[in-house]
Amino acid sequence: MEITTENAEQTIKVAEEYAKTLNKGDVVLLKGEMGAGKTVFAKGIAKGLGIKDEITSPTYAYMNDYYGKLYHYDCYRLTSGEDAEALGLCDYFYGDGVCVIEWAENIADVLPKNVKTVKIEKISENGRKITLGSTTL
Repeated sequence: MEITTENAEQTIKVAEEYAKTLNKGDVVLLKGEMGAGKTVFAKGIAKGLGIKDEITSPTYAYMNDYYGKLYHYDCYRLTSGEDAEALGLCDYFYGDGVCVIEWAENIADVLPKNVKTVKIEKISENGRKITLGSTTL
């Protein structure tokens, strides 16, 4: 499914609605170039899951845990799945929360077999094309 948004608020709203389709244990890969809006989408997912905290990119922490409901990863600085395993990040893939992973391609070798994907493409300064799907790795 493809959706076009014109600003960050619309992107958050799309993600908020998307969160209603997620189940405990789902792993969502957010794909897109730097600045595409992956963290904005994660904010919407958090909102849809009832999380009121400010959602920030976990670039230096690698993963932020929001009450066991949402695990928000940023794997930009990781170079392999082995790095993710050493940091204990893989332990959350099979838990009761939803894992949302930015830069998942950096740890592709340790991701669960069934994941959901969200591709975000920048089509203008504020416009985005969002493609929602599922993947078997």
